[in-house]
Amino acid sequence: MRKVGLLFAAVPVVAGAALYFLAPVESDTSGSQEDTAAAEQSARDDAKAKAERDTDAAQRAADDKAIAALPPGLAAEDKKVLAQQLMSSAESSTLNWRGSYGAIEDLGEGQGYTAGIIGFCTGTHDLRVLVENYTKAHPDNGLARYIPALRKVDGTDSHEGLDPGFTAAWKAEAQNEEFRAAQNTERDRVYFDPAVRLAKLDGLSTLGQFIYYDAMVFHGPDTSPTGFYGMREQAMEQAETPAEGGAEGAFLSAFLDVRREAMRAKKANADTTRIDTAQRRFLDSGNFALKTPLQWQMYGETYRVP
Repeated sequence: MRKVGLLFAAVPVVAGAALYFLAPVESDTSGSQEDTAAAEQSARDDAKAKAERDTDAAQRAADDKAIAALPPGLAAEDKKVLAQQLMSSAESSTLNWRGSYGAIEDLGEGQGYTAGIIGFCTGTHDLRVLVENYTKAHPDNGLARYIPALRKVDGTDSHEGLDPGFTAAWKAEAQNEEFRAAQNTERDRVYFDPAVRLAKLDGLSTLGQFIYYDAMVFHGPDTSPTGFYGMREQAMEQAETPAEGGAEGAFLSAFLDVRREAMRAKKANADTTRIDTAQRRFLDSGNFALKTPLQWQMYGETYRVP
């Protein structure tokens, strides 16, 4: 996903989705790239498992049972569509999120090409994984030949090996239902399902689940201060979650405050509209169920869902 982040050597970076670790480009890294990627993936998995209490099988089973007894919340079909509409209004200035499967461009934010329904990035791991997983099931797809290049540019903003044909190949592949389904699957696996699961474990409502989801996509499941898990930890230092006995409104307010600062830590004049005139407005009105009709503003434009 399109992310905010700072680049460090061999440490987590705030990037947009799946836990991202970006390493600086060396003049000769071919011999160590695979080992580095494996180590980074292990670190991502460990951080995610710790935050979601997924390190113990018994705890996992107990959490699964507790979640199964809860209302679907954001996972309900209509609310999941609403979540995509809300996110699309922020990312693409439209409610037509289904029109974004074939979208692809370099936004000039240091993450290479940004593409698809949640902004998978060539520079932040998730686009490469999407194409690799899709190719396992559909080896003759039009993006398969770019996998070596995607592996090479992962962690950079480079287009080496991708230009001039990759963008056209992406748009063409997005015409296929199988590739659109693959985007949905990767979105759910990396962002939606973990965010909603953790929100439910924290005792959050449908609104809280969306706030987690949007932050997970935008900031990435990173443990740094400006990554999703890092922001959650900071919010928990300021207010208790409902699962800990706290008031949901107070906790979500703290989380949004932390997130707003995280966005501005990256860019002082960052547009925080998605918080200020959307999520914060829903919270202040007490719309924890994200009931429709719903109205919000994004970058000065008003959006409505009946």
